[in-house]
Amino acid sequence: MTRSPLRVEHAGDRTVVALDRPEVRNAIDQATVDALHAVCADLEREPRTLILIGCGGVFASGADIAELRDRRAADARRAINQAVFTRIRALPMPVIAALDGYALGGGAELAYAADLRIATPRLKIGNPETGLGIIAAAGATWRLPAIVGEARAAEMLLTGRILDADEALSWGLVSALHPPDELLDAAHRLADRIGRNDPLATRYTKRVLEAEPLDQPALVNEFQAELFESPEKMRRMTAFLERRAR
Repeated sequence: MTRSPLRVEHAGDRTVVALDRPEVRNAIDQATVDALHAVCADLEREPRTLILIGCGGVFASGADIAELRDRRAADARRAINQAVFTRIRALPMPVIAALDGYALGGGAELAYAADLRIATPRLKIGNPETGLGIIAAAGATWRLPAIVGEARAAEMLLTGRILDADEALSWGLVSALHPPDELLDAAHRLADRIGRNDPLATRYTKRVLEAEPLDQPALVNEFQAELFESPEKMRRMTAFLERRAR
């Protein structure tokens, strides 16, 4: 029986997915893509916060070069990795990427698809694709500028520069650094904070963040109108006022 490239654990309001191909530093192959699609299908049916992490001190060293070398024009047009990363980005609830060691190429692009990124001091992140005769085609060219700005994204993508953890933190590519043995706990603390909020308000906030800027004001108004009528809004605000009155 073929071993799964992912370890998947469901725990209440969250799902933890660990990339588990340590023999190739968690390189993302077709089997990994297929398994990630299966995770997405589950989270689309039952929205939960997703935590992505890698096994063996590595997040993901990139796309599987052995497979990538044999792909041709038709494979590029299928957008194999791009499609699943786009699906991950569009999940209803937030996605947290917990990064340790290498997050390169497709591994970096998977991290860019997350809503929140934290890391360890061992992080090495970037996109060396042009050195291999290809481009970063699974989201880096549009997600990375939105995260770090156009000038810094251009430097990373055109030179293949790999950032260390301190650089990634100062550039805003990750929001915090944690010791390796505390990384998963830190991701769970983020998920805990998300879980204390109203799930519907969280889902709507994510949808607004992903919308085109010109569409955001109208979208905010529609979502807020719905939330203003929700029983959960009344319950939470009443509880807040009662606590303040004590």
